[in-house]
Amino acid sequence: MANFKKNEKNEKVEKVEKVEKVEKVENIEKDVEDETVKEVLEKEEQPQKNLDANKEADELIVKLARLQADFVNYKKRSEKEKEGSIAYGVESFATQLLPIMDNFQRALDSEMDKESSFFKGVEMILNQLKDLLTKKGIEEIDDLGTDFDPNIHNAISMEESEEFQPGKVITVLQKGYKFKDKVIRPSMVIVSK
Repeated sequence: MANFKKNEKNEKVEKVEKVEKVEKVENIEKDVEDETVKEVLEKEEQPQKNLDANKEADELIVKLARLQADFVNYKKRSEKEKEGSIAYGVESFATQLLPIMDNFQRALDSEMDKESSFFKGVEMILNQLKDLLTKKGIEEIDDLGTDFDPNIHNAISMEESEEFQPGKVITVLQKGYKFKDKVIRPSMVIVSK
């Protein structure tokens, strides 16, 4: 009987061990199955994640392109404003300097001794001022003998002239100047009838 009980115990232990092994195998199969399901779900979600990532990347690229375009436009606008400010400063400076140059020219015209050191000194100063204006883009308007143009000339009077045809500038009383294409001071002239 003792043998029988021992066999019965061994059989029970073996059955328990078999059940435990079966449970382990089932657990392993279940784990493998769970992992497979997770992998399948992840693989299905992966294209969606890639699409979302691609969409976000495209949106960022578009934002970057817009920012770059805005920056380029800002630089151009700033450059134009800077050029405009410089041009305004040059124009303002020139309009203040022109009466001084006129006075130098009057001083030269009134001096009888063209060989005196005074005449030569004033002439040098006047030439330096003219060179300075030329370097800054300010040009003297060439008037004598040209057709009268109300955009660049201010007619003071009209006179008969045998030398010039009607409508021509015969005398320049005050020189005119332009900055680039803009007249900053019209010439005061006398026009032939």
